[in-house]
Amino acid sequence: MAGAATGRVALFSIHPRYADAILAGTKTVEFRRQGLPDDVTHIVIYSTAPVQRIVGMFEIDAIDKLTPARAWKKYGDVGAIEQTPFERYYTGAPNAYVIRVRNPLRFVAPVALADLDPTMRPPQSYMYLTAPLLDRLTRLGAPGRMSRLGRAAATVRSYVLAH
Repeated sequence: MAGAATGRVALFSIHPRYADAILAGTKTVEFRRQGLPDDVTHIVIYSTAPVQRIVGMFEIDAIDKLTPARAWKKYGDVGAIEQTPFERYYTGAPNAYVIRVRNPLRFVAPVALADLDPTMRPPQSYMYLTAPLLDRLTRLGAPGRMSRLGRAAATVRSYVLAH
């Protein structure tokens, strides 16, 4: 991921406490039970209730696939979660996917999903954002300040046309 060209962009639903910690730079990993395809390079953050808005984004530095015990040992101190909820989250899961965060960016203006698409619902795990949705998010989230997201939208558009 690090140094890779911009690829697809995924929208994640993240609890507000964790979304804020990522955007503040105090949570430098996102723990997931499911991995992502290699071509996903950016995550857009939907902060769940009570915020219910897209609040920012980050680049994926790398994704580590570990056992939950190893993930806790290696990343527990930068994951902004206590051990008991972490263990509860991974109960029965053979793998932990640790998404390492790079360059978090908080949007100037949080964006409601309905402002992007009236039929859009928060994803259970993740969903891909299309170039038109990213273009709209760029305009709504931080006009004049979203060059990274704008580049991501352009690259997604190129990716879709090539595949």
